[in-house]
Amino acid sequence: MRSALWAFAVILCCLASPAEAAGIQLLESGPALSGAIWYPCAAEPTHVALGSLSVGADFDLKGAKDCPVTGAKLPLVIFSHGRGGWFGQHHDTVETLADAGFVVAAINHPGDTYSDSSRRDTLSVWASRPADVVRLLDFVLTDWKDRSVVDPAKVGFFGFSLGASTGLVLMGTKPDFARVASFCKETTGACAELHNGEMPPDARPDARIRAAVIVDPPPTVLTRENLAAIQIPFQFWRSQFGGPGVGDGAGTARVADSLPGKPDIHVVAAGHYAFLAPCSVELAAAVPRICTDVPAGFDRVAFHRDFNAAVVKYFGEQLAGGGR
Repeated sequence: MRSALWAFAVILCCLASPAEAAGIQLLESGPALSGAIWYPCAAEPTHVALGSLSVGADFDLKGAKDCPVTGAKLPLVIFSHGRGGWFGQHHDTVETLADAGFVVAAINHPGDTYSDSSRRDTLSVWASRPADVVRLLDFVLTDWKDRSVVDPAKVGFFGFSLGASTGLVLMGTKPDFARVASFCKETTGACAELHNGEMPPDARPDARIRAAVIVDPPPTVLTRENLAAIQIPFQFWRSQFGGPGVGDGAGTARVADSLPGKPDIHVVAAGHYAFLAPCSVELAAAVPRICTDVPAGFDRVAFHRDFNAAVVKYFGEQLAGGGR
């Protein structure tokens, strides 16, 4: 029942705010590469049938499917979704980047999506998620049929929630699992593994990532000491009121105060889910948990206009000539 509800939610999410002129190519190479690549193109958007790509049910996404890519030496941004999410949960931000002249790629993280929780509550996800991003980046730069349009020296990363933690690992941070264990009260899942002395293998940083946007990461694994390893520029967003996985906002405030250098820090007077794409009326009725913003009356649509513009501007500045 829960999977069916999420499937319905994903469908409605896609229909909530249509794409403008972003081209779309679907990735359907099994669970390892199930997602999409968006890019600038001159064609008019139409309905793109995703079929069972994401949710096991037929639905449409608006865009220009398989249209020719416009431009050359384009910057690339890789997206990593949050815990239990899916590759299109930030579709409005993705589309804005593509319309501005970026290539954007995102996949479902196997074992940690709305329909596949096989790794979600295990330590293994801390190694598998970064490996997923590396695999996607390898594909776009080496095997994608339009790889020649991408400038491999202009690679950015966008991550939300656990996707933000994924990015921090790829930027050099080694999560402090001993700190997590000290807070663990559960006797199952990752907490049980930590109490048994288990640790996930270290994920290797990826030097191809030149800039990042990190959005509301779970704060428990992050300290001033492990964040000091970050050497690339990044924009940091946090919700003032927090939510599932990030606490009440005090933890991400601590992380913001611990960041090295002079990152571009933004505090949003809302809850964790405000960073997800704006909800349609139907989605809000089906899954109010991810659509009910804190405080009441927060305008997610207006916020996303500013948020998307800020993300485009930041990547354009940091990736040396990115955007149009």
